[in-house]
Amino acid sequence: MKIIIVMKDCEFSLDVAFQEPILEVKGKIQNYLGIPLSSQILSVCDWELIDGLDLSDYPLISEGTKIALFIKHIPPALEPNNNQIKVTVKFSTRKLEVSVDKYDTIKSLKEKIHIVDGTPIKRMTLFFCGSEMDDDFRNLSEYGIQECSEIIVFLKTMTRIMVEPPANILGVIIQTSSCLLNAAKIPVETSDASRVEEVRHMLLERRILPVDEYIFIHKQRIMREDCSLRWHGVENGDYIYVFKGSVTRSGGYGTI
Repeated sequence: MKIIIVMKDCEFSLDVAFQEPILEVKGKIQNYLGIPLSSQILSVCDWELIDGLDLSDYPLISEGTKIALFIKHIPPALEPNNNQIKVTVKFSTRKLEVSVDKYDTIKSLKEKIHIVDGTPIKRMTLFFCGSEMDDDFRNLSEYGIQECSEIIVFLKTMTRIMVEPPANILGVIIQTSSCLLNAAKIPVETSDASRVEEVRHMLLERRILPVDEYIFIHKQRIMREDCSLRWHGVENGDYIYVFKGSVTRSGGYGTI
């Protein structure tokens, strides 16, 4: 498929595969324009495209999508960036390979795993060399993680009480697309136990959104209508992006 790379003063098309890694897209741009990978920032609808993910991880990217290219100026002393490594994330039944920065936080790593695999962040406990990895105070380099290191993911087994704790009120921002309500940012209060379909009905009933079909996206993943905001890892102050469209049974989607 073709995507359109948009810069400040020009734009050009680029042939890519639907599942092409972001780093390979940046490599093509480097070959075309001579801009180093470490200086490129790609974004669509204000989402930065993350190294280590594929184009297919972003539900808005399809034939003809315009992707903004920004150039960050890095002091020569900091180039090239040798901090990018690949690690293996091991579950009990499967493995993932994830590209990370040595100085990523543990929380950032969990978010990447959530984006790639869909595993709820709150269920993950990460271990490296027998030690539990702390979310708040340490980064990957402090644990001695290097290229090809293996990180173990344990999923917390929860009792019914733990799965369904008392509901909490969340304040979230509903961010619409540029063609819907002129890209409005709408603050909304709702329960973290509310399912996505309930949030959609609430927005329609309050006439915050016109009657139509919508896709809800949190942290770059399409949200499941039958799952709660808590299940998706939505926290106070988070953005939920709303686009016109629907998810088909085959796993495809259509957006406007």
